[in-house]
Amino acid sequence: MKIGFIGLGIMGRWMAGHLADAGHELFTVTHRSPVPDNLSGRITECGSGKEVAEAAEVIILMVPDTPDVQKVLFADGGVHDGLSNGKIVVDMSSISPTETKAFAAKVKEAGAGYLDAPVSGGEGGAKNAQLTIMVGGAQETFDTIKPLFDIMGSSVTLVGTANGDGQTCKVANQIVVALTIEAVGEALTFASKAGADPAKVRQALLGGLAQSKILDVHGQRMIDRSFDPGFRIELHQKDLNLALQSAKQIGVSLPNTATAQELFNACNALGGQAWDHSGMVKALEQMAQHKVSED
Repeated sequence: MKIGFIGLGIMGRWMAGHLADAGHELFTVTHRSPVPDNLSGRITECGSGKEVAEAAEVIILMVPDTPDVQKVLFADGGVHDGLSNGKIVVDMSSISPTETKAFAAKVKEAGAGYLDAPVSGGEGGAKNAQLTIMVGGAQETFDTIKPLFDIMGSSVTLVGTANGDGQTCKVANQIVVALTIEAVGEALTFASKAGADPAKVRQALLGGLAQSKILDVHGQRMIDRSFDPGFRIELHQKDLNLALQSAKQIGVSLPNTATAQELFNACNALGGQAWDHSGMVKALEQMAQHKVSED
């Protein structure tokens, strides 16, 4: 297929690389950074999002936030200006479910299909084609794009046939991830300050009911003091903002999500906006006046 891929950052570069490896023809437009080395000579640079949309059958977006998606789609010379009947826009960013519904409606007015398909798995999942992909949109459109999802991810679920359902699922995912990082951080900080070896504690917990991928991967990061992203705290904060805003709109209380957000705020005060989100442990360590392990 001819695929436009806009957003070749930490994760997008690997996702697009897998599509190129599978023989698909790629088009992009760059704004902030040059084409990554792994895509050099394997992706055609266009002058605008409009040109990308005109050249491609499917246009994939993988950008940081809701305003970025809006700009890529609807700014002058954006993707929307190049859409026509039969093309499909796939937004794999993590953005507002409410705004997603509005974006989808505008895209459909231009005769194109729309899927919201946010992902979980971080840079490792993107690099190893092991992403979890959560999709909202029409079954027929999903069936067309699923072979592409299967190239980039290991778990692909059509959450619902309404646009926004995928983004709602991603917000729920980010709640679980943030709260689990907080729990692992608390547990390892407690164990270490009590005098136990946090590495041995982690090893033991992985054999019981407390086991989780976050305990496995991020627990090790906390012990190793390895806080290069990964997935940046500032991006997880964006996702928790979406959770808290949406919860307010529908009348749901998310007390522990709010606490996790405050811990991320504390990390920001320590200069940690660009830390991996496992760096939340540093806020807990600051309050405990004790590190899980030494740097």
